[in-house]
Formats: sequence, C-alpha cells, structure tokens
Amino acid sequence: MSHQTVIVLDFGGQYNQLIARRVRECGVYCEVKPYTTPLEQLRAMEPIGFIFTGGPNSVYEAGAPKADPAIFELGVPVLGICYGCQFMAHTLGGQVTEAHEDTAREYGKTETYYDTACKLFKGLPERGISWMSHGDYMAKVPEGFALTAHSDACPNVAIADEKRGFYGVQYHPEVNHTEHGVDMIRNFLYEVCGAKGDWTMGDYKESSIKAIREKVGGGKVLLALSGGVDSSVAAALLAEAVGSQLTCVFVDHGLMRKNEGDEVETAFSKWDIHFVRVDAEARFLEKLSGVSEPERKRKIIGEEFIRVFEEEAKKIGRVDYLVQGTIYPDVIESGAGDAAVIKSHHNVGGLPDYVDFKEIIEPLRLLFKDEVRQLGRELGLPEYLVMRQPFPGPGLAIRVIGDLTKEKLD
Repeated sequence: MSHQTVIVLDFGGQYNQLIARRVRECGVYCEVKPYTTPLEQLRAMEPIGFIFTGGPNSVYEAGAPKADPAIFELGVPVLGICYGCQFMAHTLGGQVTEAHEDTAREYGKTETYYDTACKLFKGLPERGISWMSHGDYMAKVPEGFALTAHSDACPNVAIADEKRGFYGVQYHPEVNHTEHGVDMIRNFLYEVCGAKGDWTMGDYKESSIKAIREKVGGGKVLLALSGGVDSSVAAALLAEAVGSQLTCVFVDHGLMRKNEGDEVETAFSKWDIHFVRVDAEARFLEKLSGVSEPERKRKIIGEEFIRVFEEEAKKIGRVDYLVQGTIYPDVIESGAGDAAVIKSHHNVGGLPDYVDFKEIIEPLRLLFKDEVRQLGRELGLPEYLVMRQPFPGPGLAIRVIGDLTKEKLD
C-alpha cells in the first residue's frame, strides 16, 4: 500500500525526529532525509510536501548546508522552519544577516501575532506564544512573499508565498512550547499540501502482514526475542503473518526484572509459533563473575547473547529469514551521509559475517517508538508489554553497581 509522503529535509536540526513524529501524528506518512539527498531521489518519492528543518549554521557562511535550489521548481509546497526558512529566503533572492540584540535575535517564549488569512494560521487565534531560537534575521524577504506573522522585536517571524505554496517560520512549531504549533503543521499538510490522512496503524498492520507473507512464502523465519517492546511487537507482527513458520528464541539471561520472562512467554502463548525459551542465567552469571565495569558487562552480554542465539539457531536447522526489531530512530541516529551519528546501534549497519540467512526482515524500520506501541495494541499485545519501560539490553547487569551476584539480582 502506498501512502502520500511528506519529506522532512534535515539540515542538522535537533528536532528533526520530532517534526517527523508531529507529521505522522497528523495522519500523514513522512520520512527524514539528509539535505544532501539527490533531487532525483527526492522527486522519485513523489512527495506532496517538503518540510525543511532547523540547523545550527548560518545560511550565508561558507560551507553552510544547502539543498539543490531546483527543489523550489518541483511545484511541491515547502514549509521552512528556522534555518529551513532562512535557507528558503536566501536561495530565492532574499537577504539573511546576523541579528543584533535590537533587531530580532530571539530565544525562548515569544509573544507572536499571526495573520489568520494565511492558510498556515487558518482557524487559529491571532496571537500566541511561539518558541524562538535564532541568531539570524531576514533583512530582505524574497519577491512574492508576504509577512504573515511578527513579534515585538521581529517584523518577519513568518513569511508566505501562497501562490507557490512556500511558507517559512522563524520559530519551532513542532515543540510543545509553541501554542497551536501542531495545528500549524496540520494546516500545512491539509490546507496547503492537500493531505488525505492515509497513515494509520491499522493500515500499516494490514499492509505489513501482506508484504511479509509475499516475501516469506513457505520459508522459515527466526527472531531473537529480547522481551523489550520492539522485538515483542516485531514478533507479534510476524506471528500474525506467518504463524508456525516463525521460531522465536527468547534468551532468558536472568538479568530481567521480576516476572518479566514469564510475562513475555504468556503474551505469546496465543499464537501458533515455535517459542523457545532458553534458561541461560547460570551461563551469563559465570561469564560476568568479577566484572564491575559497565561497558565491559555490556560487551560480554552482547557477545554471549549472540553465542546462545547461534547455538539455538543451529538446532532449528535451515532458516531463510532473520527478523530484527530495528526502529526508525535507530536508522536516523546511526547517521547517513554527513548527518550526525547520535549513537551507533547494534542492529543497524550490518551483522556479523557468520550469519547465514537469505535476507533480514525489519518490519518496524519505518516506525517511531510511539507508533510501535500503537501497532502492538493493534496486534492485541497486552498493555503491560506494550507500555513496558524501555530497558537496556544488558538489563539489570548495568543497574547493579559493581560485581554481579545472584543475590544482588534477586
């Protein structure tokens, strides 16, 4: 099933994932792409709109991030936020300069006045608090643009060329501090881009199940179940799709919270799948004996987890597909191109060489955490599993300070 798509073009802003989540909360599918993505690739995604994120740079500096200017000739609406707004103004013939204290350098909560005749502010109050964070100023607005919002310090808080569907705001509508910010994003999506709102978890569930069945055919599927939210939802989705062709290996390393192992096993008893629970507590405790440094504990547990999983996989025999619970923030945070690597994720960017599968299936790769939880509910997973507090893979081993013993864990 193909969804209408909005592309969030990332210029290095700290809120890029938040913008994408806001768009999806409005019922519209979107993806985050680095500003360096070739224009042809963006065009091929047939977006109904672009949102340019903020970023730490000044657009007039040498080496500042810039997208292909031809993006403005695609006939697709654009919403520029903060740096994204300045990039649009700069590229289309306006002038952006450094702001001084008396000319619109603004940080934090700012009383803002909106022109509600502009589609972006349709149906919203004429004044409200917006959240500012900009040290630059649009000294000259490009031709064809009108000023559609101002504050006491800044005459051009928002600009719009409604004929071409180009909108720019100096503040951050995606953060909670901006009153009616999400309504502004919704207005851009529905009033400007003509969104239909075709992104729902129910649809995603059905289309994913269909796609998984087509891919797997009569093949065998293996999944390493950690008991966390992501792997549990991935397991439930695969169970729904291919049933008894799925084997879930739940490595119970004895480092989980009270009753968690039993809760995970109970949650999956309703599906006709092969559920293997490996009691490996003694094995893990032996490996961790005398180790107190957290990072060393992590490495030992990660290595041992793979070893146990491998041994179980060999017992099963030929397996065609391996399932991973990779989610969208893992993909974004692990960095692409010159996007910042926030932290590298063990399940993004390749598995050990010895893993012998036809293919890896990552059914949650495009979902944010709150969407994963929603999908879990759609699949009928119990609330205690869906809303489980995130817990590091190494579990209590990291929560226990110093040497690890059975007594401390209990």
